[in-house]
Amino acid sequence: MLDVWTWISELPDSAVRAEPDSSSPQVFELASSKTGDGRAARSIRIRADWTSRPGSEPAVTLAVLACGFQESGEERTLWVSDACPLSSDKPFLPLLLQLLRETISRSPAAAHGSSCPRSQLQKLRPDPVSWIMDSHSPESLSSFFNLVFLTRMFWACSFNAPSEVGSFYFESLLAPNLEVLSCEHAPVLRTFLRSVGVDAEACFMRALGYMLAKWLILREVGVGLQALTPLPVQGLSFSYATEAHGLWILKGYSPVAAMKLTCSNDQMKFPVRQAKDSILKYVLAHQQLEAVVQFEYLVKFHDGYIQVNARVDNIRLHVVNLGFGKESGGDDLAFAGERHFPSRARIWVGPEVGATYVGGLSLGRSTSNGERELETHRVMKSTLGKPKATEVKAAGKTATRVRLRNWRWDQDSEGNAAVFDAVLCDNTTGQEVAAWHPPAGGGDGFRRRYATASRPFTKSGGLVFAGDEYGESVGWRLSREMEGSVLKWRIGGQVWLSYLANDVKSSYFETRVVEWCDEIDLPLIPGKVA
Repeated sequence: MLDVWTWISELPDSAVRAEPDSSSPQVFELASSKTGDGRAARSIRIRADWTSRPGSEPAVTLAVLACGFQESGEERTLWVSDACPLSSDKPFLPLLLQLLRETISRSPAAAHGSSCPRSQLQKLRPDPVSWIMDSHSPESLSSFFNLVFLTRMFWACSFNAPSEVGSFYFESLLAPNLEVLSCEHAPVLRTFLRSVGVDAEACFMRALGYMLAKWLILREVGVGLQALTPLPVQGLSFSYATEAHGLWILKGYSPVAAMKLTCSNDQMKFPVRQAKDSILKYVLAHQQLEAVVQFEYLVKFHDGYIQVNARVDNIRLHVVNLGFGKESGGDDLAFAGERHFPSRARIWVGPEVGATYVGGLSLGRSTSNGERELETHRVMKSTLGKPKATEVKAAGKTATRVRLRNWRWDQDSEGNAAVFDAVLCDNTTGQEVAAWHPPAGGGDGFRRRYATASRPFTKSGGLVFAGDEYGESVGWRLSREMEGSVLKWRIGGQVWLSYLANDVKSSYFETRVVEWCDEIDLPLIPGKVA
């Protein structure tokens, strides 16, 4: 796997060992393609140049170069760092800050009316990044730096360089190093997201999601990427959990194209024959699911047991557009209203698997027994006067009124884990949308789903569930012997996204699903939790 950080960290020692009058740069090859005789034909590399002037501190400047992509063989500079002072105790803190700030400022979030201006996104505070460098091992920090570096180089190679450089980046640099996103290589990323604030977090994850969306599209189109890496499903989704101020919080991110496809009427694989379907497929691939799950929890100590209660505080699901809208000037503006929508959310929380200290689980909501209102009308007709025979006519009319809601909420259990399930239903047929196969031309009930007064989503296409939808809290009784310990509690969920045409004419539909699961701390310390 790529290890840029180790090479950079050794540069100060290299400067000490170098001759005083030596100005020869050091070079690290990021990726290269070889010719038949083994010589490098094309490559992307980093060059370190020393700067030492009288009266100034010695420093090093890094430049990323593309070599061999032109017939002349000249090097092309893709990116240049600020000077890094070698006399500092953290000489490459400015380098990491520069990479992060430049990546965050290029996020699609900054192009869609973000509440955080682009100028503010540049002001990433150095303290959290400095603390991360101090508190993590070189191996963990190396994986985080490589991820940040690869993301920043995506923008340099894909936007500010010839197309052949961008293709080479995806094929030879990004694809072989996607494992930096795997769980075992992402502990520093979790710490970073917890410490930099939600605005910078959203922008960084959308910049990362945009890069992954482009990689998934190119891989499906086919530019030699299929043979390098099997298509990752969960590997390109990311989540983390944290405990703070009486809340358990789970955050998850997933490019829609990386979610597992569960049903569809047409795979609509690239290349797509019809132009409008090709644009639709392209627009849908530039979307990302962002989820926030918050549980409010409470710990009470009794004579013979410990009571742990939890209730849903918020479940927020948003499908964000990773494109740049009007800034891109593309033909996809007519499809801007086409996006996936949440059709089911299944969230669980409970003790770690195999826990023996839980005495029982109590749920706080009964299974709904659907009500149906019956309305009966009776009409009696008779003949007045004195006819030869009395004539009586009777007619009856019965009407049934059924109340249907868009969302159904359920509570359930799996072992000692409490499960909260929200399912979107078609309010005309009652069918669950996540498992629905609408007929050709069907799904009209979900057209203009973000504009009507009875829409089941927010105006921006998101979804917010508050605690009042899920009933009372759930509770666990724990052995009093666990007092004073910090337990590992698990929190996770599955989210289904569906697509039906909104404004455009298309019979295409699909449903995708992603799953996350993380651990959080449950402190059983009197006075620690109210």
